[in-house]
Amino acid sequence: MGTYHEPTVMWRLKRGRSIAHATILPGIDRTTVTWFFDGVMDRAENYESADLAVARAEHIRGVLERDGWTDADAPGAPSRTDPAP
Repeated sequence: MGTYHEPTVMWRLKRGRSIAHATILPGIDRTTVTWFFDGVMDRAENYESADLAVARAEHIRGVLERDGWTDADAPGAPSRTDPAP
């Protein structure tokens, strides 16, 4: 992943009015990946490398997509403030 040292949102997904996102937090001797659902941290995991943390974030994204979550940043995606259908 290079030498980038800032927290990075890896993806944002939506399902109905719910929003999920994963954030990578690089560190000196470990990289942390966190998952948030509707703004509340659900989980944080530490990995020995950024590559492992990114792979884990992508694995969780795949699990959520198979469960019906879709890309929240896609053009035309409704925002959290859009009225419920």
